[in-house]
Amino acid sequence: MIHQLRIYEIFDHNKAAFHDRFRDHAARIMRTHGFDIVAMWEGKTGQRTEFVYLLAWPDEPTMRRAWEQFKADEDWKKIKRLTNAQHGDLVGVIEERTLIPTSYSPSIIRTRIEEDRVRPAKFPSASAR
Repeated sequence: MIHQLRIYEIFDHNKAAFHDRFRDHAARIMRTHGFDIVAMWEGKTGQRTEFVYLLAWPDEPTMRRAWEQFKADEDWKKIKRLTNAQHGDLVGVIEERTLIPTSYSPSIIRTRIEEDRVRPAKFPSASAR
């Protein structure tokens, strides 16, 4: 398994429209093409607002094929054209990184935080005191 980190420059004046489009349309269409969105964040770097998300893929050929299908999707092209006409460009610079785990990397799914969330620490019940 590999991961892909995507970083989009978004603009404060229309970021609500960006989030609406990504949440309601892009993510839905991505799923139909086999995208596995692991997590999404918004952050700031200096004056730049960024939308960052992490995708999981079985391998690079699958990732490339899915992106080609997504970009060619007629529903996506229509939504992108309409929202850009209505709100202006919603995305500026796009950065991406393909992340291939090292041989000594812990599993991204089995992190200590995840284990603690799945198996919370046991506290004595009030009746046991």
